[in-house]
Amino acid sequence: MHNISSKPPISPERRHLLGLGIGMGALLGASGLSSCSLMGPKKPVVGLVLGAGAARGFAHVGVIKALEAQGIHPDIVVGSSAGSVIAALFASGATGNDLNRLAQNLDEATIADWGLPFAGRFGGLIKGDALQNMVNREVQNKTIEQMRIPLGIVATELQSGKGVLFRTGNTGQAVRASCSVPGVFQPTVIGGKEYLDGGLVAPVPVSFARQMGATLVIAVNISSEPVHQDASGTFGVLQHTISIMQRSINQYELKSADIVITPQLKQMSSGDFKSRNAAILAGEVAAQEQIALIKEKLKS
Repeated sequence: MHNISSKPPISPERRHLLGLGIGMGALLGASGLSSCSLMGPKKPVVGLVLGAGAARGFAHVGVIKALEAQGIHPDIVVGSSAGSVIAALFASGATGNDLNRLAQNLDEATIADWGLPFAGRFGGLIKGDALQNMVNREVQNKTIEQMRIPLGIVATELQSGKGVLFRTGNTGQAVRASCSVPGVFQPTVIGGKEYLDGGLVAPVPVSFARQMGATLVIAVNISSEPVHQDASGTFGVLQHTISIMQRSINQYELKSADIVITPQLKQMSSGDFKSRNAAILAGEVAAQEQIALIKEKLKS
């Protein structure tokens, strides 16, 4: 019967290699070095976080253009609400200039297929089919997991009220869910669950980027301040209420970002699609102001 614990004798060659290994280990230990330190500092995982803000989301295009011009390329991109639209297109491989061209040619009618007023039990006005189809068309029907850059899309699950990070599945549908503003879009149903605007729980989803593994987070905050919102009419009151809520969440969430880019969009309302050029420029300017700090963080 063979002894299970018996081991074959060590050959002279293997003994020599083991001796070299032990000697090297002693040398490293004596000099206070570790094998990790010989490899140099670890490269940060850069997460680009694009926040909620409806038409103000055109500013994200300017930010991406400015980052690309400086050779700064995110490893991860996460978007909420309007930010999810740009995040999905960018993650699929669109450049800043591609996004700029798309923004110029985008017609409101292509993303807002109006349903019957107060249709359904939630009273949503926009069904969201056109938005979903537009996104899927622009990303060549790639699913979230097929993107060139790892993509996360944030939405709010209606029943639990919790934020959900979509990492797989139909890209256009996830974006549609993330953009389902209460009272404007009808809730999006995915897997039997209803989802609303991601901006309700994460207007700038920094924590979700960390969850995806980002070690250096560049957050783009396009949320409008309540003082600049028109609070007249039913829709105005709704937008004003959302702005108040988002400001409170952002005060907590943005603290954990490494860089916060805040385009100056004070006079631009969430529904002002005509000011897209001004928004893109504001995004470029705001990002350029932070380039030196971003490069410093990337080095350290």
